[in-house]
This record gives sequence, C-alpha cells and structure tokens, in this order.
Amino acid sequence: MTPAEIARQFNVRGQLVAVTALGSGNVNDTYRAIFRTTSDEQQFVLQRINRHVFPQPEKVMANMRAVTEYAHRRIRVEAEHADRIWQLPRVISTRGGQDCFKDPESGDVWRALSMIASAYSHDRVETVEHAVEAGQVLGHFQRIISDFAVDQMEDTLPGFHIAPRYLAHFDAVVATEAGKRRRDATAESRRLAKFVEERRAFIPVLEDAWRRGELKQRPIHGDPKITNIMIDEITGKGTAIVDLDTVKPGLIHYDFGDAARSACNPAGEEPENLEDVFFDTDLFEGLVRGYFREAAPFLTAADRAYLFDSVRLITLELGMRFYTDYLEGNRYFKVKHELQNLERARVQLKLCESIEAREGAVRRILGRYDAG
Repeated sequence: MTPAEIARQFNVRGQLVAVTALGSGNVNDTYRAIFRTTSDEQQFVLQRINRHVFPQPEKVMANMRAVTEYAHRRIRVEAEHADRIWQLPRVISTRGGQDCFKDPESGDVWRALSMIASAYSHDRVETVEHAVEAGQVLGHFQRIISDFAVDQMEDTLPGFHIAPRYLAHFDAVVATEAGKRRRDATAESRRLAKFVEERRAFIPVLEDAWRRGELKQRPIHGDPKITNIMIDEITGKGTAIVDLDTVKPGLIHYDFGDAARSACNPAGEEPENLEDVFFDTDLFEGLVRGYFREAAPFLTAADRAYLFDSVRLITLELGMRFYTDYLEGNRYFKVKHELQNLERARVQLKLCESIEAREGAVRRILGRYDAG
C-alpha cells in the first residue's frame, strides 16, 4: 500500500489532500498527511515503524499511548500555573480503533500522531537561550512522568542504552572476519578502535551504579536529541518533545546525557569539518539551567552525582554504535554511502574527547545548579 492509502486507514475527518516526506530521521520513514473538510484542516505525522529496530511495534505503541495519556493529564492539571502551553503528540487510532495499522501486503506497521501546533525544531542549538529551552523541555517531560510506574511499561528495546551490551556487540563484530577487515581498512578506523578500547573500564559506570541500588529506573524518552525538541514559533519557548517510540523504562541519565551530547556540539552530528566539533560549555550551562528549573524536585543526590558521567558515556556509546554499525556493514542506521557511519563515529568520539578535556568546567556548572 502507498503512504496515501495508509493515511486513509486512520480515524481522521475529511478528505486526504497530500502526503509528503517529513524530516530526515535515521530509523523510521516519516510523512506529513493533510486532510481537509469544507471548514478546517488536520495535519498529522504518519510513520512506518522500522521493524528491524522495533520488532514488536504494538508494544511500542502501547507504551506511547500509556505515557502520553498520563502526561496529558498532568499537563492539564498544571496548565493554569504554567508559563507556556505545554504540548505532547497524541496517538491517533485507526478506523478500527487500534494504535497502529499493519499493511496486509508488505507487513509494514504504521502509526499516526498529532502534529505539534505552530512549532519547529532545529538540527542544532542556535543560542544559549535555545539550550535553556531544550533543557527545560526535557526536564518538564521527565518530571511529569517521573512517578509513572515502570512496571506498567514494556521494555520494547532490550539493551537500548545499556553501554556494556554495545561493547559486547562491538567485540563480537570485531571478532568476525568482515569486522576485522573493515576495522583494519584504514588508519582512522584503527584509531577509533583504539579509542574505544582505552575507555573499556569506564563503559559500565551507570549500569554498575544501578546494580548497586544508587540509581533507579524511571520512564525515559530514550532519544531526546535537539531535533526532537519543538520550539513555539510565536513565543520562542520550548513546547514539546517528540519522537516517542523509544519511551521505555531506564535511567534518566540516558536522556540527560544524550540531550547534552546533541545540544552542546555547535557543529552538529554530520559537520563538513571534524575540527569544528567541540563541547560548548556555554551551551551546556544553558541546558543545565533550563533542565534544573523542571527536574530539580525529583532528582536524588545520587542522580546528580552521575550527570557528568552520563554526558561522557552517552557520547562514547553513540560513537561506538555508529562505528560498530560501520564494521557490521551498516545494518542499523540508514546511510547514503558506505563510510557514513564511520564518519558519524568520528564526530561522536571527537566530541567525547572534548567532553573529557572539559570535565572540570562541566562538573563546576553542574555543581552550581545542584547547589540551587
């Protein structure tokens, strides 16, 4: 079935006008669907869920519906005293009342989500105030779902953000003949392998803290990169976080670290010049300022103690994942050419190196806001 035929399977009033490609995500294929009646128009996001990444899409959608409905109730309760209109996507049911639609021809699974009104996102952080808004959006999302019971959620991506498992996968791929060949193909590839190896002992830091009982699992977004932060085009305030298919139980550090990784590299994830990549502590200060405005009430002392480690680890983790995917023949992330994941890995590991070099400054910033 075509995307247009799929769009008509969802419970939306009016006549379909257009279905156009939307965004440039690495995982799902995304479209904008526009329906019109004689008096109004409704637009929604239509996505084909990547079954290689999400082998149980129905459980992904059950998580998304449960968490968003809970969050919407909290948003409504707090609306009168909020300094902005907080938004969150709503799951649109199929005409048969299901959370998603399975194409009987291809077996592909599709979902429909409401669009965030009058808002936009950026590929990278533009200003310190933009970083503040990104931090506040993440902190708000984490806060309003912080007491949602994780035992009511499915772990739809077992091993996602579990860095020791990514390391084990890396080891397994490098042990294959094809992995060794790609690892040794260039001096740069060999350098990245050495970079990961030198940080092997650090990789279990968050999981070890969780096993010791210092950290606890809560609902997390799972992918709070800057392109998923929506900014109200009228007020300039952060209004929503989108792309909720990775919502699952986990450590809030995965979200904080990934947000910092994404927001505080002015060069973006695929810069033309690797030398432009660095961790901007001014942007980080803004991100932390916004984050603590919302997150401070639910963060424990132990949560705060591991925030720096989360920024370093998640950046290292993503670099390792890109590199492993390159070694494995580009099976997970979509690529336009064979070396794209190797280039993505270079960016993240260069950023990790910059974070390590600025550890003192990063910890001082966290300490200032931690102290109130």
